Amino acid sequence: MSNPKNTINLGLQIVPKSKTLDTYTLVDKAIEVIQKSGVKYEVTPFETVMEGPQDELMAIAQKAQKAVLDAGADEVLVYYRLHIRNEADVTMLEKTGKFKSR
Repeated sequence: MSNPKNTINLGLQIVPKSKTLDTYTLVDKAIEVIQKSGVKYEVTPFETVMEGPQDELMAIAQKAQKAVLDAGADEVLVYYRLHIRNEADVTMLEKTGKFKSR
């Protein structure tokens, strides 16, 4: 079994539904929670990817979805993608570092 303290990647996509509120404004509420959490993250056009221990990232994801609902979304669709290794860390840099401009 993998070590629960290993670093993993968690991709989080929250899709708010609202009859009256702007979707991007609601998504911004979720991103604010992630920004304030202190974990390493990267916002992409389709999801936000976080890096850290799984239990911490899942707690942040739940706070992010709650923030969107608290901001007035009628409902949310939440999609998670996780990359976990047995007894080793997963980092965003190893996957995308070679593509970053210097």
